[in-house]
Amino acid sequence: MHKTLVSSLFVLAISMVSVSAFADLELPRLSPGAKVSQTVGLTDIAVEYSSPGVRGRKIWGTLVPYGEVWRTGANAATKITFSKDVSVGGANIPAGTYALFAIPQKTSWTIIFNKDFNQGGAFNYKKDLDVARVDVKPQMAPMREHLAYIFSDFNNGGATLDLEWEKVRVPIAIKTNTDAQAAANIKAAVDGAWMPYNQAARYMLEQSKDYEQGLKLVDQSLAIKEDWLNVFTKAQLLAAKGHYKEALPLAEKAKELGDKAPRFFYADEVKKALAEWKNK
Repeated sequence: MHKTLVSSLFVLAISMVSVSAFADLELPRLSPGAKVSQTVGLTDIAVEYSSPGVRGRKIWGTLVPYGEVWRTGANAATKITFSKDVSVGGANIPAGTYALFAIPQKTSWTIIFNKDFNQGGAFNYKKDLDVARVDVKPQMAPMREHLAYIFSDFNNGGATLDLEWEKVRVPIAIKTNTDAQAAANIKAAVDGAWMPYNQAARYMLEQSKDYEQGLKLVDQSLAIKEDWLNVFTKAQLLAAKGHYKEALPLAEKAKELGDKAPRFFYADEVKKALAEWKNK
């Protein structure tokens, strides 16, 4: 093979190896990715961001200009996610993921929650997509080389999310609706507790044929909440024992309650039982 051709092929092979090697070369990033999360009461809050370093630069008013929208991190816009509705500075923020922007000033910052969280920084920021804007006061803080988000304090009712970089700390107070959420969960659990007893009673009615045990279970269900379904279950259990005179008024009550319910899926069975039991 011609020497020139061999030499060219050798150089090409070396170049391809070099490109491949550099493509796989792993080095520290100037602004490494970071994620911090905290469960606050019943709400999960997470912040995903890239963490730039000071690296000897003047940050506030220079690298990060005053009076302009900033992505509160590096690279892509910082994302903040709430698993449930929260409020910040009196502004209600629905559950979801948002871009977290800020407009820094020397004595006051505006924190912005924006619907478009898939942004490359703040270059395509649109104010009409803001969900909330909240003014907060920056504080002096010990020197921090890399920007960081920290949940510095939290309890069931809320949390303080601190943005810290260089010698500045910006506390963002987030309030959760834990008490109302817990009360709703308790009510749902209590209101729904009648159903397992009724299901057990129907098992005794339809499969085990243990009517006495079924009556005990359905009475426990009725003691929690009276529903057309458990009323009719008791009527059926009594009828199964031959006590039609006791079963009939319960079936009538089940029909009355069922006619007002959104889902009266035993309507035909109740109507049939009423027709049959009247003649017993």
